[in-house]
Amino acid sequence: MAGRPRRITLDGQLLGYWEREAERLDGLAESARFAWQRRRYLRKAEAARAKAQVSRAREAARDPASRDPKA
Repeated sequence: MAGRPRRITLDGQLLGYWEREAERLDGLAESARFAWQRRRYLRKAEAARAKAQVSRAREAARDPASRDPKA
């Protein structure tokens, strides 16, 4: 084996989920009929991106290779 296999963590799964959810909500915002619907979808998409960022930070803190570029 060339290296240690990558762990699948809850944060890694959540990161993917929230990124997909933000994309889905962006699509709904583009096709929204009313401005209030568009604003609501965009707010929800931004909240999903914020949740993804939390998981991204946790994953980065967990991965020692991300802290040491020489590793």
